[in-house]
Amino acid sequence: MHLEIPQGGSRSPSSIETDSLPVKIGIGGPVGSGKTALVAELCRSLSGRINLGVVTNDIYTTEDAEFLKRQGVLSDDRIVAVQTGCCPHTAIRDDISDNQAAVESLVRAHEGLELVIIESGGDNLTATFSAGLVDKQIFVVDVAGGDKVPRKGGPGITRSDLLVINKVDLATLVGADLAVMERDAWEIRQGAPVVLISLRTDEGVIGVVNWVSALVEGARQMLKIA
Repeated sequence: MHLEIPQGGSRSPSSIETDSLPVKIGIGGPVGSGKTALVAELCRSLSGRINLGVVTNDIYTTEDAEFLKRQGVLSDDRIVAVQTGCCPHTAIRDDISDNQAAVESLVRAHEGLELVIIESGGDNLTATFSAGLVDKQIFVVDVAGGDKVPRKGGPGITRSDLLVINKVDLATLVGADLAVMERDAWEIRQGAPVVLISLRTDEGVIGVVNWVSALVEGARQMLKIA
């Protein structure tokens, strides 16, 4: 795996069990589900009040990192690209050393870092992050795969701390029933959080922003108590 390091510089938010910062949140999901767009929106919404950085994972390129830099959502030195050279889940679950090094480089470069978002490369429904790498996991699917996707399950859907169903604005175009998707998602996740969003229209996105923000605030409060 190749790491590009820039120079310089439980199921709900309340259940986070860490008394240290930064909070590390993994974002996984299939190719094209909207992971990078979600990372960009989180950066836009949170960077004014949370000290944060991002680690992206691509197999052979640094495309996702370059996209975030072009969007200007953070300064370039806050975005680290990992080239996995292997299946995405390997770098986030099996051999997490390059991602750990990326996180550590951000912590060294930015004093008081409070949040690191780690975006996986596109993978299937079995993708999960190692507990040694992240504190919480978000899994992103989209309606283009049909309304059957949530009930197909898989660890990404059933074990993630937050399931995001993206591109709801396309539901009528692809014949997906959002009510069915939401019902099946809640059932298979046994009540764990589910958010339906459209990054194109901003529908529901505030729910994800607030969820992440609450995680960081919870860690801040725990540090004050300690």
